[in-house]
This record gives sequence, structure tokens and C-alpha cells, in this order.
Amino acid sequence: MIKKTVLTVLLAATVVGGVLAPVSSAQAQYYDGYRGDWHRHHHHGNGGAIAGGVAAGLLGGLIVGGALANRGPVYEVAPPPPRCWFEDRRVQNEYDYGWHYERVRVCN
Repeated sequence: MIKKTVLTVLLAATVVGGVLAPVSSAQAQYYDGYRGDWHRHHHHGNGGAIAGGVAAGLLGGLIVGGALANRGPVYEVAPPPPRCWFEDRRVQNEYDYGWHYERVRVCN
């Protein structure tokens, strides 16, 4: 139940983040009509930011995916059953505060 909820929230956050991301022009060059030739734009260090975003997304996906991975059933070894036996033990009598022997079950 919690796994499905976490995955739904992460998917919704991804979709909303993609929709709300700022859109910029993809044109890498422009035509100078005055000189009659094409000029290239210089990239202003945006590659590092993009690479950092991709790396953070991959790392986050690996961490969340590893945390939510279905590892299958985990089997635990049951403790051995207790060893029990009967012994004659001296117990106090409740009525006259004397002592008598009773057969008592003893387990370790």
C-alpha cells in the first residue's frame, strides 16, 4: 500500500515538473540577414547544469528504486521449541503455610 502511494507521488511530481519546466528556444544558430550568413550561438555553460540534473535524476531513481524494490518473502528460522519436563518440587501450602511436594512442569 505504501509502495504504491510513494510511486504515485513520485510519478505525479515527475509529470508536474516536466509540465512546469521553463521552455526555451532550441535554435542553436540564427541567420544574419544583413551579412547574409548563419552565425552560431555560444553556449553559456548550460551543459554542466543539464548534466547535473540528469545525474541527480538517475541517482535519485536508483536510490528510490532500491528502497522500493520487491525483495520477495523473507523467511526467518523459527526458534527451537522449549524443552519441558515434570519435576517434583517443594511448594508452600496456601492454607496452613506448610510445605508439600507437587509435580510441576519445568521448561527451559
